[in-house]
Amino acid sequence: MTRVMTRIATTTLFWLTALLCVTVALFSARFLLPQPFMTQGMAPHIEARPLIFLTHVASALTALALGPFQLITRRGPRRVWHRWSGRTYVAACLTAAVSGFGLAVSSLSGPISGLGFGLLAIAWFMTTAMGWRKAVQGQFGQHRRWMIRSLSLTFAAVTLRLMLPIVPLTGLDFTDAYRAISFLCWVPNLLLAELWLRTCGWDAIPAAPRRT
Repeated sequence: MTRVMTRIATTTLFWLTALLCVTVALFSARFLLPQPFMTQGMAPHIEARPLIFLTHVASALTALALGPFQLITRRGPRRVWHRWSGRTYVAACLTAAVSGFGLAVSSLSGPISGLGFGLLAIAWFMTTAMGWRKAVQGQFGQHRRWMIRSLSLTFAAVTLRLMLPIVPLTGLDFTDAYRAISFLCWVPNLLLAELWLRTCGWDAIPAAPRRT
């Protein structure tokens, strides 16, 4: 019974995460429309750095839409799909991290929020690059672990949007709250991912031989 309940909880959590990611990705795609809507909050970024901003949006929403489904790694056609979509995910994450860092270092919200989002961009780039490297080396246990970390940082796009509407309800100054959110939207995600990884047995997955 415990195993069945665990499986149900895991499946429910997966589909909830996937739904949130796809929803945020689709909503973010409004910035790429010929006539975008609901852009007031991002207007300063669009006006100051339009190319970097649009590059970040396009690559980040691609990573967000694909990310959860990288957890499905079965043999056959799904394995082929995982390989090719995984390459797209990695390219999207690296592009989004670099462009996100460009937005962070010139943040209009001040140096603290710039630091928070800048560290997120660095961590996102590094975890994704390490996941890709481990896959190339055939160390698929470590590949999965690094990609779980990468996915937790990709999910920061969701936690950020869940936190922002709560700010007015707290009575806090929005600028002060935004500085905290620049860290809170991703640090807990990464810590929870790390805690979960310490309880799973993916280190025991043997490395596959490298293709010559």
